Amino acid sequence: MDLFFNFISLYNTIMKLFFIICSCATVYLMYFKFKATYDSNHDTFNMYLLLIPSLLLGLVANYEFSLYEVLWAFSIYLESVAIMPQLFMISKTGEAETITSHYLFALGSYRALYLFNWIYRYVFDDYLDYIAVVAGIVQTLLYCDFFYLYIAKVMKGRDLRLPA
Repeated sequence: MDLFFNFISLYNTIMKLFFIICSCATVYLMYFKFKATYDSNHDTFNMYLLLIPSLLLGLVANYEFSLYEVLWAFSIYLESVAIMPQLFMISKTGEAETITSHYLFALGSYRALYLFNWIYRYVFDDYLDYIAVVAGIVQTLLYCDFFYLYIAKVMKGRDLRLPA
């Protein structure tokens, strides 16, 4: 949202626009081009279990009670648990395709690398964003079980199947 309120740099603006365009293209591909690949039989996770608590946390735990800050906090909290439907589907089916496993590992790794960024910024810039850190730790913890299975199975060339 700060794209419309604060100019940081041309690079930042271009990257944010690129990210928004790619996100819209991904949604289009999911809902139209690849709609036949949707597995509605196993996708039974109630997304309101993520949306409502994230919204309530955004309203209660934010840095300033303004629309912009509440929406930012809501997005951070929602991002931290947004992987739960995918992990739920994997646990329900008991397996994941190899490409899905690699994708989830990349997502989890990206989030885990943020830990180093937080430590660096705290040590050298004396800056700590409590909302981002707590949400990031929650998100990283959600990936931990998946990381174990990924390393134990997929990295050894076997399919990711959950223990029965």
